[in-house]
Amino acid sequence: MEKRTEISTLGEFGLIEHLTKNIELQNASSVVAVGDDAAVIDHFGKQTVITTDLLLEGVHFDLMYTPLKHLGYKSVVVNISDVFAMNAMPTQIILSIGISNRFSLEALDEFYEGVYAACEKYGVDLVGGDTAASQKGFIVSVTAIGEVAPDKYVKRSTAQKGDLLCVSGDLGAAYVGLLFLEREKKIFMESPGVQPDLEGESYVIGRLLKPEARKDIIEFFANSNIVPTAMMDISDGLSSEILHICRQSNLGCVLYEEKIPVADQMKQAAYKFEIDPTACALSGGEDYELLFTVSQSDYDTLVLNEEVSLIGYMTEAELGANIITKGGSKYELLHRGGIISAPIPATTEIFNESEFVHIPEHLKRFIIL
Repeated sequence: MEKRTEISTLGEFGLIEHLTKNIELQNASSVVAVGDDAAVIDHFGKQTVITTDLLLEGVHFDLMYTPLKHLGYKSVVVNISDVFAMNAMPTQIILSIGISNRFSLEALDEFYEGVYAACEKYGVDLVGGDTAASQKGFIVSVTAIGEVAPDKYVKRSTAQKGDLLCVSGDLGAAYVGLLFLEREKKIFMESPGVQPDLEGESYVIGRLLKPEARKDIIEFFANSNIVPTAMMDISDGLSSEILHICRQSNLGCVLYEEKIPVADQMKQAAYKFEIDPTACALSGGEDYELLFTVSQSDYDTLVLNEEVSLIGYMTEAELGANIITKGGSKYELLHRGGIISAPIPATTEIFNESEFVHIPEHLKRFIIL
């Protein structure tokens, strides 16, 4: 029988000591870490970036199909992704959890194994946090801290007319992974003896349960002397995030459906649910890729990175935010997104149709690759 240690046998301070006893600091900026009343951080003249996320059982994750180790890993990744989205490097995290007596000490060890794996991969120090009793469910709160040179941080509100609209990686796979896991959960609830059928779907399921933050893209920017004009990470779907940049930068945009990067594994998985892959990419969410704009002068350097896709360009606000479909039709981009929202509609329901738009001559060499 698997060993189960009740958390109550340790007490709060004993639990904190147990969970943090193996911390090894990786950053010189971490002056004082776990074990005192507060952490001390010195970023030696760089500016500090701070972000926080709250993850709630039953809202943001389902423990019926989310391993605790994966949850710990993802809890770190989704936060440091926001730091990367500011063109900054994450250095520390603070982690607080609320737990009920459903969870044993061994279960928390599994969760923290994932936390430490993410910290090690991304070079981040866990420097503090808190634990509390929860009436029901598992509550995870992570604050991520990063550093950036004063003139290098990037906001959502600073895109410029004519800038190229770009995205890293591929989109939509996390949503399709959720569809598979929810389907198998439903089958299990109705027939507990039936084994899950997830053969061949490891890519889309992995994109949901173990996402990665795009540190490599930020390093590419630094090594290539590129500073994006605006940037954010994609947690609520491509269309939603593009509209955030448009609204906050007071601009419009043209997005090309054929340029949206989707993996072949996602396409085939989406077809099994009779869903358009483009709809998954636009409205699915939880991809944690980077959406950014850059000056046209950075084009020749940008295309050297195979992990970056050029998907459109920014326009005057009066022209609105539009998508050009593979068939050449123009639609207004609507604000629909989020992996925990209602089922994704057919692609045509995501846009409002309007007249066709032509590509400006000075942008043709960027868009028609």
